[in-house]
Amino acid sequence: MHRIFLLLLAVFFVLPAAAKPSGPQYAIALHGDLKYGPNFKHFDYLNPKAPKGGTLKQYVVGAFDSLNPFIVKGTPAAGLNFIGAGLVYESLMDQAEDEPFSMYGLLAETIEISKDGKKVTFVLRKEAKWQDGKPVTAQDVVWTFENLIKDGTPFYKAYYGDVASVKSQDERTVTFILKNTTNRELPLIIAQLPVLPQHDWADKKLGETTLKTPLGSGPYKIKTVSAGRQIVYERSADWWGKDLAINKGRYNFDNIVYDYYRDDNVALEAFFAGQYDVRQEMIAKSWETSYNVPQVTSGKIKREDIRNKRPQGMQAFFMNLRRPLFADRAVREAMQYALDFEWSNKQFAYGKYLRNKSYFENSDLASRGLPSADELKLLQPYKDKLPPELFTTEYTPPVTDGTGNNRDNLRKAAEILDKAGYKLGKDGVRAHAKTGVRLQFEIIDTNPAFERWISPMTRNLSRIGVKMTHRIIDPAQYQNRMNAFDYDVTMGTLAQSDSPGNEQYDYWYSAKADIQGSRNYMGIKNDVVDALVEKIVHAESRDALVTATHALDRVLLWNYYVIPQWFYPYFRMAYWQKLERPETISPLSPAVVESWWIKPEVKK
Repeated sequence: MHRIFLLLLAVFFVLPAAAKPSGPQYAIALHGDLKYGPNFKHFDYLNPKAPKGGTLKQYVVGAFDSLNPFIVKGTPAAGLNFIGAGLVYESLMDQAEDEPFSMYGLLAETIEISKDGKKVTFVLRKEAKWQDGKPVTAQDVVWTFENLIKDGTPFYKAYYGDVASVKSQDERTVTFILKNTTNRELPLIIAQLPVLPQHDWADKKLGETTLKTPLGSGPYKIKTVSAGRQIVYERSADWWGKDLAINKGRYNFDNIVYDYYRDDNVALEAFFAGQYDVRQEMIAKSWETSYNVPQVTSGKIKREDIRNKRPQGMQAFFMNLRRPLFADRAVREAMQYALDFEWSNKQFAYGKYLRNKSYFENSDLASRGLPSADELKLLQPYKDKLPPELFTTEYTPPVTDGTGNNRDNLRKAAEILDKAGYKLGKDGVRAHAKTGVRLQFEIIDTNPAFERWISPMTRNLSRIGVKMTHRIIDPAQYQNRMNAFDYDVTMGTLAQSDSPGNEQYDYWYSAKADIQGSRNYMGIKNDVVDALVEKIVHAESRDALVTATHALDRVLLWNYYVIPQWFYPYFRMAYWQKLERPETISPLSPAVVESWWIKPEVKK
């Protein structure tokens, strides 16, 4: 299945202003104390003695046509980060994956928040250098920020919207001026800023796609590129950051290769043939039925279900409210009854999946039961604008008995449509009696494997006078249509961290609904949602954050913006026995392959 992943570093809990540290800090934790002291040697979930060498081969389904991950145009190659630290580009600070939320200096040696909370200052490390040997400067940081806001994907303007300005104090010192002091996670997400070399971009435009090899400061540089087919990274032999404590045990491979495949079935066969080394299986049926091959049964390929505690977000069918058909909440409600999850889960996933009942699934941020007293304080002022069920009923997607007889649910859907004025026409398709809007739409996707889930929905809807079609398109066309919001329904995942923050603007805010390339995929324009997003972003405590998130979750669920699908709280990892991983792993990111290595006894 094609998924829309928002690749963000997790942003967790923030403390009130009184708890801010004073003076320059080597790291900063906004939920309790730092786990690692100033003289720590390495993160516990990394193996500092991991041997270096060899080549890691990975796979991607799709294609790419750009080495610029910072813009809407084009499809960037795998391995290029657009936020946080990555293979080529590095950020000011990096996150520890075994703490609620803490950031440790990477390019930046220290972070300092002014006493009034209006300024955030970073001092860069003297040793930080670009791969051409030139120093990373404060001017690079300023140029990066200003140009990402101007020419980058709309994500940056939303994510850093509360930054008023940025200026360099000297070659190594850069200060961000904040618009307000209530957006308390802002210093931490500023630290996630990937930094670009101003001098390398002098002859090219940030807003344009390019296949020119980028210059970074990170552990790897691009070795070879075959557009749409393969990209190869090689370790930078003189990487300035290799001896930092936060990097001990990371980036253990001499080369990292991403091979591209047009079809996931072909990619799976290539894996068994040894064409690449590690695979995260996304399809339950394949995990249960397709791995009974000699390479697995003999132990040459190891399979693991690695439990994670990462918030799962919302995986769903996204309905585009920009289309008149889905602007009607009654239609969106009726569509909930088309998916017979219980039957499909047994037929296609061996009953392994759990139903998604929240936009913040698999975390304490998921709303359950009825609104609490604190939630009601947030929701009551908007009671006249909210579905009444929100206050009286726990949200649960429609349930069936799993036999495949979905008659009761379809009868309910038909009743909703009848009441809303959609009458059955002579051609068997419903249309609104007054507006003429027909109940006819298309789902677009890139993966034929998902057809088995959609076909039963198509049959179910046809029985109540709704015509739905499923169209498979190539990844490049799909990305262009997603950017332009040119779809009726699509599928994807809205990923979440353990503490939602500024990224919520890009997901739900009314002002983002018509900005091409934003992640407000459904086109939500709801002033109650806007108000609750503000409560989340400016929450002053963990309790306040959880309460506001629960409230937002309920409003999103009861407006039926999506048809919830499912989640699985494990990483299904299969890998050739030449690979080895740390014994201690992070519960939030237990399958980070960058921390693995090739066994010493295996020939390079």
